[in-house]
Amino acid sequence: MREQYHLSRHRVCGLVQLQRSSYCYRSRRADDTALRLRLKELAAVRVRFGYRRLHVMLRREGWRVNAKRVYRLYREENLTVRTKKRRKLVSVGRTPPGAAQRLNEQWSMDFVHDRTEDGRSLRVLTVVDNFSRECLALEVDRSLSGERVAATLEEVARQRGYPQSIRVDNGTEFYSKALDAVGVSARRAVGIHSAGQADGERLH
Repeated sequence: MREQYHLSRHRVCGLVQLQRSSYCYRSRRADDTALRLRLKELAAVRVRFGYRRLHVMLRREGWRVNAKRVYRLYREENLTVRTKKRRKLVSVGRTPPGAAQRLNEQWSMDFVHDRTEDGRSLRVLTVVDNFSRECLALEVDRSLSGERVAATLEEVARQRGYPQSIRVDNGTEFYSKALDAVGVSARRAVGIHSAGQADGERLH
């Protein structure tokens, strides 16, 4: 319109009832191309991860980005958690995991439940060395979150170093976001995997 009728910016904004500040505004948003591509790559590999878990992984890789920005890109790219269809499989016996051959090779973590005299629930987190059967940690409280589990694991590791693998049960505490983010250096060497019923239950 300005070029066609040779009007000033002030005149054009007045005619269309537009603030001049809005007319002159230029977006300052950073280029999200690289972040968008990396988010899509992670979502393609981690098909069961939502945007919150993907945000943890991006932060672990060094991306300085908050959860809101990840959520916006997640929605713009139409990324969703994929549901897997259950397939009927032939029932086969489970192969027991290999036994630990030396100290600090394999740990087990699990919860032991009990009640006090007043009937209130009590939980005990146990960490056991599968070779020596030594109890490495006992964390007791009314409730134990993923953050407490991760903090207990880090404390034991500071004294003994990290094992090659850690066996856990199927509890949500062991798969929470806090435990997933525990020790980047530890994740390079430690395999945390589900073992159905962890050896820590043997303390009960």
